[in-house]
Amino acid sequence: MRPTTRFRRLVDAPGILVLPGIQDALTARIAEAAGFAAVTCGGYAATAALLGQPDTSQLGLMEMAEHYARICDAVSVPVFADADTGFGNVTNVRRAVRAYERAGVAGLFIEDQLFPKRCGHMAGKAVVPAEEMVGKLKAALDARRDADLVIMARTDALAINGLDDAIERGQLYRAAGADMVFVEAPRDIDQMRRICAEIDAPCMANNIEGGLTPFLPAAELEAIGYAMVAFPVATTYAIAATIGRLMQTLHATGTTADAADAMLDFTAFNALVGLPELRAAEERDLAFARRLMDAGAPRR
Repeated sequence: MRPTTRFRRLVDAPGILVLPGIQDALTARIAEAAGFAAVTCGGYAATAALLGQPDTSQLGLMEMAEHYARICDAVSVPVFADADTGFGNVTNVRRAVRAYERAGVAGLFIEDQLFPKRCGHMAGKAVVPAEEMVGKLKAALDARRDADLVIMARTDALAINGLDDAIERGQLYRAAGADMVFVEAPRDIDQMRRICAEIDAPCMANNIEGGLTPFLPAAELEAIGYAMVAFPVATTYAIAATIGRLMQTLHATGTTADAADAMLDFTAFNALVGLPELRAAEERDLAFARRLMDAGAPRR
């Protein structure tokens, strides 16, 4: 089954889909090994991993597409992607969707922020007219070659124009054909309930540690009406904290011995990244070559 089809079925399933946020191929493999059915990588985490910078539209289309291609190559589970504002106008949106499809993603979202965008929980955001966003959605939907590729519309209008406008935009984007809707940064549970009740589409919740939205367990979000919840930055925050402690320990003591309980060792890490399977595949290929040569294969 194609990753797109699997992801669409996960979204449509009765229970809420929990998406761990990853930031690169390695953390995607860790999430898959933990048993998650799908993963997501947002621009916030990608920018942190690739540039060590904040989420302010610093990565371009092809940088993001190449990043997703490496992630998709590393895991067998569906990958949900961040297409920011579509990287420009409707022409850019069409190219973005095709590039992301080639990368192997199972779904993506496009948002109605004004470029350059900001993280949805940062101050100073601005949104484009709803008409412009509908045009981008139409371009995205027309550009996809796989009809099961999930295209989600995100609106950041709540922070700028209020909840009513955000819900109206969500309804409009659904009417334009969006498979899912994401109203970013609701401030309380009542707003979250209205979003899920008044937008007739699968909706996503966004759990940001220290963000603006109430941080709720997946079961409570499911009861409110959400179809999917992402934890997009938890991995990045955990890496920053863990590596910070490791570097402090190494700097202070001249050894990593005191941090061993927070690390994998050589053997365990090699197992995580699939070295035993790689070596076994190498041996199978060499054994095939040896058998062919022993059988007297003709030489030119």
